[in-house]
Amino acid sequence: MNLVDNEEQQQPLYTLQFGLLCLSSLLFSASFNMIIPELPNYLSSLGGAAHKGLIIALFTLTAGISRPFSGKLTDKWGRVPVMAIGSSVCVLCGFLYPILSSVAGFFLLRLIHGFSTGFKPTATSAYIADIIPSSRWGEALGMHGLCFSIGGAVGPAVGSYIALDYGLNAMFYSSSAFAFLSIIIVFNMKETLKDRNRFTSSMLRISRTDIIELRVIPAAVVTLLSYTAYGVILTLIPDWSEHLGITNKGLFFTAYTVASIGIRFVSGKVADRYGRISVMKVGLVIIAISLLFLGFGDSIALLVVGACIYGIGTGIFSPAVNAWTIDLSLPQYRGKAMATMYIALEAGIGGGALVAGYIYHDVILRVPYIFYGNAIVIVLAFLYILYWNSKQKKKITVKG
Repeated sequence: MNLVDNEEQQQPLYTLQFGLLCLSSLLFSASFNMIIPELPNYLSSLGGAAHKGLIIALFTLTAGISRPFSGKLTDKWGRVPVMAIGSSVCVLCGFLYPILSSVAGFFLLRLIHGFSTGFKPTATSAYIADIIPSSRWGEALGMHGLCFSIGGAVGPAVGSYIALDYGLNAMFYSSSAFAFLSIIIVFNMKETLKDRNRFTSSMLRISRTDIIELRVIPAAVVTLLSYTAYGVILTLIPDWSEHLGITNKGLFFTAYTVASIGIRFVSGKVADRYGRISVMKVGLVIIAISLLFLGFGDSIALLVVGACIYGIGTGIFSPAVNAWTIDLSLPQYRGKAMATMYIALEAGIGGGALVAGYIYHDVILRVPYIFYGNAIVIVLAFLYILYWNSKQKKKITVKG
C-alpha cells in the first residue's frame, strides 16, 4: 500500500453526507419494497392472476429505459435532483394504487413506478464515488448497500403488517410517506457534481453514445445474469410462502435481508483488499447454492435458511460488482457507467421475473424446477468472469 492509499484509508468514511445518503436510501428502499409481497394477491383480486410475472417485469422495464436519461442527467444536471426525482415517483405511485384499481391501471402504475429505481440508485452510486476515496469504494458501497438492505427488510415486514391489520390502501399510503421522508433528506444534502449545467430540454435527448458505457460491459454482463435470480424470487416467493403456510409473506425478504446486512459489514472491505473478481466468484457460488436449496426446501424452516444463504451471497456479490463498475469507468462518465450497470440489473430482474411467471402460471409444483433452472444461469455468470479474467491476464502477459 503506497502513501496515497494510506492517506485515503485515514479519511473518514462515515461523514454527515454519507450518513444522510444512507438514511435516504433506506427509506427509499423501504418505500417500494414494502408493497411487493402483497402485490401478487392484490393482482389476483383484480382479475390478473395469470400475469403475475409482469408485476416485476414492467417495473424493471421502465427502470431500464430510464437509466440512460438518469445517467446523463446525473453527469450534467447533478446528483441531488436526480435522486429527488426517484423518490418523488414513489410518493406519487403510493397515492395512485388505490385509485387506479383495475388490471390495466395497476400495470400502468407498475410502469410508472419503475422510474423511481431508474433514477435514484444511479445518482446515489455516482454521489458515493464523488465523496469516497477510490481505495474504499467497496467498503462504502457495502455499507450503503447494507442500509438499502435494511430498508428492503423493514419494508416488506412493515408493509405486510399494515396490509393485514389496516388494509392495502393504508400500505400504499405508508409507502408514499416513506418516500416523502427520503426526499426531505435528499434536499438537505450538498451537491457533489462540480461542473453543473442548468437543466434544459436538450438533456432529455438521448443519442446512442448516451445509452451504454462500453468500458463497463463486462460488469453489465455479470450483473444481468446474476440478477435474474432476484426477479425469479420476487415473482415466486410470495406464492411459495403461502403454499408453505406463511401468513406474513415478507418473512423470506426479512430473513434474506438480515443475512445480507450481516455480511455487508465485511464484504466491501474484503473486495477492496482482495479484489473484486475473487469476491464476486464467491458470491455467485453461494447464490447458486441458495437457489438449489430453495428448490429442495419444502418447509418454513428450510425457506428461511435458503433466504439467509441467498442474502449472504448477494451481500458478498453486490458491493464487489458495483465497485468493479466504477473501477472500469472514467470519472466524467460515472453516471452513464452506473446507468449501464443498472440497465443490466433491471434487464436481469425483469427477464427472470417474466420467464418465471410464464413458466409458473400459478402451478405451484413448477416452482422448484424454476429455481433449479435459474441456478444454471448463475453458473454462466461465474464462467463469464473466469473467461474475462483469463483474457485480462493474457493481455497483461503480452504487454509485459
